[in-house]
Amino acid sequence: MTPLKRNVIANYMGSIWTALMSFIFIPIYIYFMGIEAYGLVGFFATLLSVFVLLEMGLSSTLNRELAKLSVQPGCGQQMRNLVRTLGLIYWAVAVLIAVVVIALSTYLSQRWVRVENLSPETVRQAVLLMGIAIGLQWPAGFYSGGLMGLQRQVLLNVINSALATLRGGGAILILWLISPTIQAFFIWQIIISGMQTLLLGAALWRGMPESKEKASFQMGILREVWRFATGMFGISFLGILLTQTDKILLSRMLSLEMFGYYSLAGVVSMSLYRLAAPLFISVYPRLTQLVTVNDQVALKTLYHQSCQLMSVMILPAAMVLAFFSESILLLWTQNSVTTEQTHVLVSLLVIGTALSGLMNLPYALQLAHGWTKLSFYVNLASVIVLVPLIFFMVKHFGAIGAAIVWVTLNLGYVLITIQLMHRRLIPKEKWSWYYQDVGIPMTAAVFISGTGRFLMAADLSSGGLFFYIVLVSIMTQCGAIFGTPATRILCKRKIAQIHNYLGV
Repeated sequence: MTPLKRNVIANYMGSIWTALMSFIFIPIYIYFMGIEAYGLVGFFATLLSVFVLLEMGLSSTLNRELAKLSVQPGCGQQMRNLVRTLGLIYWAVAVLIAVVVIALSTYLSQRWVRVENLSPETVRQAVLLMGIAIGLQWPAGFYSGGLMGLQRQVLLNVINSALATLRGGGAILILWLISPTIQAFFIWQIIISGMQTLLLGAALWRGMPESKEKASFQMGILREVWRFATGMFGISFLGILLTQTDKILLSRMLSLEMFGYYSLAGVVSMSLYRLAAPLFISVYPRLTQLVTVNDQVALKTLYHQSCQLMSVMILPAAMVLAFFSESILLLWTQNSVTTEQTHVLVSLLVIGTALSGLMNLPYALQLAHGWTKLSFYVNLASVIVLVPLIFFMVKHFGAIGAAIVWVTLNLGYVLITIQLMHRRLIPKEKWSWYYQDVGIPMTAAVFISGTGRFLMAADLSSGGLFFYIVLVSIMTQCGAIFGTPATRILCKRKIAQIHNYLGV
């Protein structure tokens, strides 16, 4: 098995397991703490995303630079100096984040979030604990980027999967046996975040080649990577504005309970990234290597094959979630009120997230070429147009308005950015992306899942509903697979191998 295939499998297994842990534990969190306290968990996730602004593109820079150095002999010392230099900056930012959140805990608890049942002191303590948890979890993203660049992704997923299980399972035990409070929940997050950062850091340092000298901070490294890092920072800054403005405004404009419902819908829709991210993580370093050695034939082949696989992974799941959101939420939460408040949001957010997921590999190709300007300027134009629109829609239509803007934003990326990107990097491949890579699997997924929703009986029991949705999901997945050239050929090849093995 090639390293790329091994990494793809490992990333998907890790991502699916982590998503499974999340889906199992979230209804239990809500059961023990209540939807208002879960709104604070959503606020924590929003803060964590917003502080990506301070990441300055360093983890992506580390990923790309280690991938480039990994195909060049005798670069162990250079790798270690790179990690030391960027890592010291990353840790300084982590400390700054923790201090800022702790200092603002009183303001955020009294002036920002709108609570109804929780006391201001409880919220203040929760926000203070959030600051510590974010500070300890922050460097984990940096070390993960390094392990991705080294293509040590099997180890990365083993660590993350084990800690996701411990994070969720331990939280449930603490809420059940010790204290069903939001403070107890975040104390456990602090412990797990510290463990995760230490383990990933140790794994990265062990994964690099040995060197004769100790790793050292070098300003020359910053001068070499600053241009790419600055481009990544600009993209991240604008991306945060585009993806988090709705949540920031909603956390201020809605009650904590209603924000909890929006956060729950966001968790469901963002689960699609569990299907998109593993492929991006696996393919991006390999695309970088192919660009480095200028193998255009292999580059184009890998690009189209991975884009088709991306479509097959996310579009069937997205369409089933969008068409069956109400039924799936009711089966999952067993709460009719939560389902009623959330299902339309889920359908809209899932569609927008699916479109966003399709852009992952075109974005990876841009980064592999070191080209960050396109994403920066497209995001800048989107901010100028859409941020005022988000504010208007949230003010007049609430959470639904924010979800509509999310769909509009990502549809614009698919229709506009793809054309600009292909024109410069691979000009003859644009229509293949629209037709073969995306169009065929999307048509199959919409038709099969939509037909399944139309034909669904209204009086199905919970068990019958579950098996019906599973059946429609399988049919939708098969339709996308056999409608897409690369995955169809792959499936036929695997079936032939099984036949040969069995002697059929």
